[in-house]
Amino acid sequence: MINKIGIVGGGNIGGVLVSEIVNRRLARNVALVDVKPPEFAQGKCLDIAEATPVYGVDCNIRGSKGYEVLEGADFVINTAGVPRAMRPDGTFPSRDELLAINLKITDLVAAGIKKYAPNAFVISIANPLDAIVYRLFKKLKFKKNKIMGMAGVLDSARYKYFVAEAAGVSVENIEAVVLGGHGDTMVPIRSACRIYGLPVEQFVSKSKLEKIEKRTRGAGGEVVSLLGSGSAFVSPAVSALEMVEAIAWDKKKIVPVAAYLEGEYGVKGLFVGVPTLLGKDGIEKIIKIKLTPEEKKALGRSVKAVKSTCAEVDKTK
Repeated sequence: MINKIGIVGGGNIGGVLVSEIVNRRLARNVALVDVKPPEFAQGKCLDIAEATPVYGVDCNIRGSKGYEVLEGADFVINTAGVPRAMRPDGTFPSRDELLAINLKITDLVAAGIKKYAPNAFVISIANPLDAIVYRLFKKLKFKKNKIMGMAGVLDSARYKYFVAEAAGVSVENIEAVVLGGHGDTMVPIRSACRIYGLPVEQFVSKSKLEKIEKRTRGAGGEVVSLLGSGSAFVSPAVSALEMVEAIAWDKKKIVPVAAYLEGEYGVKGLFVGVPTLLGKDGIEKIIKIKLTPEEKKALGRSVKAVKSTCAEVDKTK
């Protein structure tokens, strides 16, 4: 069992994270930070703590407006930021449009983690994901194996679900991966998509696959438009916990995450979604996938978009 997991941001994702950590018996101590007045984080934690007799779990759950509650955390999961909400005209802001305000929030998060949990593994969920984890890395100056973004797990899960639905098979039969930035340029890798080890085209037509891949790229926006306020929260939370479990239990599990690249896939100095081997040391290896020429071009476009956003991050002090 993990000694302590800290969560920054007590919104929908943060709430699911706390309750899931307790229900899964992942940690002896759970800490939640949220700046909302008057004592929002404490209230959310008390609600979940009062459910522990029903869960049958003994767990110390603490909420606070201050980052001191994170002290000594083994893992910190960052969800802090302004979520996407539908505008009156029915449109919604892109992840990049949230960048300016969320960078200010991220700087406060980084300061809190650096002071109270300097040895933690950091997993960031906040959007725009690739830019926020890049900013955290720059501010924290942690080793690259200890900080990562939750993107690939969720994007790949969405791809798997859509393929399983189209093929009429269990989601357990699907193997699939999505690379690149966590946004409209992400790249579902059809050449690596398998159903029971067989090529996906054996079960789903190419025209349907094109629609599925398009839907995967816009899946986050689809949820936002349906909800009308806020964004997906259960799927991002459980995706982050898959990463936590892979590290904590030293699974040596291949998991797609936003990792800092130093030449892999021809990328240097950016966080980009790629398959990684997760174990007790965090990101222990970057896994290389053989891509088709079309997939290489698409990944190049996605990396270019990530680079552009991170250039904006570098301009903001």
